[in-house]
Amino acid sequence: MPNSYSSAKAQIAFQGKEGFYKFMWRKAILSVITASLLMVTAMAQEQRSEISLQGTGFYTKDSTGQGIRQQATDTGGFLVGYRYHLNRWLAAETTYGFVRNTQTFSAPLALSGIQTDVHQATGGLVFRLPSPARLRLSPYVLAEGGALVFNPTSNTLVVGADSQARGAFIYGGGADFHLSKHFSLRAEYRGFVYKAPDFGLSALNTDAVTHTAQPSAGIVFRF
Repeated sequence: MPNSYSSAKAQIAFQGKEGFYKFMWRKAILSVITASLLMVTAMAQEQRSEISLQGTGFYTKDSTGQGIRQQATDTGGFLVGYRYHLNRWLAAETTYGFVRNTQTFSAPLALSGIQTDVHQATGGLVFRLPSPARLRLSPYVLAEGGALVFNPTSNTLVVGADSQARGAFIYGGGADFHLSKHFSLRAEYRGFVYKAPDFGLSALNTDAVTHTAQPSAGIVFRF
């Protein structure tokens, strides 16, 4: 009888211990699930990603070199961007832009014009600047690298003009004005520093560094 009693008591203790472990295991799983949901919710509330669409101007400085003067017509285009906020103050960004202008080359005895589609692809870092919350403004500065691709159109009459890519350094800044949780208006300025294109023609090579100013304005969607 004592043995039966001891065996029953041990079994009850084992079952109680097993039940305790099951309870703790379920509690641990529930805790992990809860923590994961809270993390996902927090990330969603942070709205780390945003896309933007902006209308742009494109104003290139005249350049001169090797007896050649190069000018580009002022024009407008668009800029599409994606920005991911790494933290409150720093974001990574990539953009694509497009404009069409005419590059004019003046030499003492000749004048050549090349109508050109200009594609821009850039990427870099954006640094947010402090601003009072009551202003609903988020100012920032940016530093990026990328390329401008100059592609002559079918209207170009200059024989031998070919597509050409130029590496560029981009600097600038802007500000977002928050309309709601997901939408903002953006005003921005970008400056491009790069070697003037010659379309692969030595007769058009100024060997000069030029600058393009690109002001823009548009809308931002955060998610």
